[in-house]
Amino acid sequence: MLNFLPSPVIGVLAFTIAIINMLLWTSILFMVTLIKLVFRFNAARKILDPILTAIAANWISGNGFWMWLTQRTEWTVEGLDQLDPKGWYLVTSNHQSWVDIVVLQKLLNRRIPMLKFFLKKELARIPIMGQAWWALDFPFMSRHSKSYLKKYPEQAGKDLEATRRSCERFSLIPTSVMNFVEGTRITPEKHKRQKSPYKHLLKPKAGGMAFAVQTLGEKFHSLIDITIVYPDFTPTFWEFLAGKMHKVTVIIKERELPESFKTLNYSDNPEDRVAFQKWLGDIWLEKDQLIERRLSSKE
Repeated sequence: MLNFLPSPVIGVLAFTIAIINMLLWTSILFMVTLIKLVFRFNAARKILDPILTAIAANWISGNGFWMWLTQRTEWTVEGLDQLDPKGWYLVTSNHQSWVDIVVLQKLLNRRIPMLKFFLKKELARIPIMGQAWWALDFPFMSRHSKSYLKKYPEQAGKDLEATRRSCERFSLIPTSVMNFVEGTRITPEKHKRQKSPYKHLLKPKAGGMAFAVQTLGEKFHSLIDITIVYPDFTPTFWEFLAGKMHKVTVIIKERELPESFKTLNYSDNPEDRVAFQKWLGDIWLEKDQLIERRLSSKE
């Protein structure tokens, strides 16, 4: 454990090891991806996709090593033992910082099938990481404003169609489809601008998750609802690297998907749309109250 070093030194050391770990495993990942590009039929994917997933799991384990080496974080985790590595899960969480992704990967790696995050299309341009996410079939989405869609109405629905195609690719092997339904990290400015009815959350956007359910509803075992609480302060990624995140609380709750969602038609059935939005809204209200209790008690 090297957390006795000054914070800037810890940060540089953690970042350096993380980069080396990334370069090691992405080089292997890209070699297997080249084979996947040649053999694009489903039988080959059933063989190659688990190999790619195993490479990614080793990459995440490597991240766990540098976290163990450089960090001194008190983890409070509830509900982790109930998960099945062979399950087929829909996963969601509140979103406050890039650190959320590291927290989720560390806790869920090898406990459930690898998380496939919904990502903004712009992230595909990040060198190495963008290509790695593409190789692992992470779904990229373009979020257009109402003013943009008014000017270019032909773009309406393309985002959700991309979601549907991505989810169809997940139907071959057990997968965990991860969606930050708030759509972005919460900040005081975003919270105020959105006029969110929640104290600690932004409004949930149901579309991406609903289309995942609509496409794979019969395969999903359940929803894994995750609540991340930083009792002291919400760390930036650099503050995390520098060893300044001393406490994190993670509450994991497995929720059964309503039976009616197996035939969900979110896009064309208004009743289904209202029912799904209410279901997600109720979960978000409960999550907001849970965060308030944990912050008040500093658990």
